[in-house]
Amino acid sequence: MPDITPPSVLRNAKRIVVKVGSSLVTNEGRGLDADAIGQWCGQLATLVKDGREVIMVSSGAIAEGMKRLGWTARPKAIHELQAAAAVGQMGLVQVYETKLRENGIGSAQVLLTHADLADRERYLNARSTLLALLQLGVVPVINENDTVVNDEIKFGDNDTLGALVANLVEADALVILTDQKGLYTADPRKDPNARFVHVGKAGDPALEAMAGGAGSSIGSGGMITKILAAKRAAGSGASTVIAWGREPQALIRLTQGEAIGTLLVAQTQKNQARKRWMADHLQMRGSVTVDAGAAGKVRDEGKSLLPIGMTQVEGEFSRGDVIAIRDTHGAEIARGLANYSSSEARLICRKASSEFEKLLGYTGEPEMVHRTNLVLTR
Repeated sequence: MPDITPPSVLRNAKRIVVKVGSSLVTNEGRGLDADAIGQWCGQLATLVKDGREVIMVSSGAIAEGMKRLGWTARPKAIHELQAAAAVGQMGLVQVYETKLRENGIGSAQVLLTHADLADRERYLNARSTLLALLQLGVVPVINENDTVVNDEIKFGDNDTLGALVANLVEADALVILTDQKGLYTADPRKDPNARFVHVGKAGDPALEAMAGGAGSSIGSGGMITKILAAKRAAGSGASTVIAWGREPQALIRLTQGEAIGTLLVAQTQKNQARKRWMADHLQMRGSVTVDAGAAGKVRDEGKSLLPIGMTQVEGEFSRGDVIAIRDTHGAEIARGLANYSSSEARLICRKASSEFEKLLGYTGEPEMVHRTNLVLTR
């Protein structure tokens, strides 16, 4: 059992998702706080140079757009919110790019909607892009694509998006920077007897009972959305820290093992959660049969499944579907997430990766099922 004591969670985290809210990014709606963003970017750069992989999920586009358009109150009409997001996103990404570049780190803008993460193929495409950026030492700056969504603007929040991204890239930890020191048993602005929660269990129903509603006129979230985000992130094994965004060098100190803010510990380890999800899949759209050599590598050596080892493709499935891997006798030995659709799999069956571009028209992953997306069932 790995060490999951409070000091170790962030200290041992290799891949971290950081989410920062609108009230911090825009200094309570007064405009983008370039100095604060610069402080966070400096910390992100330090973490990258320390060998960690970091992703920033940043709110603030709508709030910045409101400021640029001279609006003092958040509009209710969807088209006005979309317009504010389009205007504000220009300034938001420019500040992040400038501040990260000043620290010697590249950046990338990634706009997502919940629909992107619900669709299997788009989910895997987004995952592949983000992992490629992390391998290149680039910091992805993610925001919800508010210019094209509608009900997500009204009901969505970037706390949830942060958790979804943590699940998407299988992060070790999610850090939610907010305008509060962390989680209290009650709203400290209203209840003088409110006690600070240093450590809790992600998904604990008692935490949800403690949380109040949205506390800011700028953002769309509140402490309840952060608690629910921690619960969601814990599903893939990521623990969550809720901390004050103005805490000096908070990200650096957290990764050094210092206890800052509220830690909500995931009760399921990352690999266990992911593999249990695949093992529990009740319906699979298809399967691939593999030769004895490929079966041995998958089952006995923990290797990925390469198309050259496949002998047959059955069923109709899409990229991202869970498929069965069967041996020469037809017995299921494993299951995992397909990197190629059934029609593509039939084209590359028994083929080396060097032939994929000629057969498919593009060069994709060399594996049919990567070992990190595979669980043995026999």
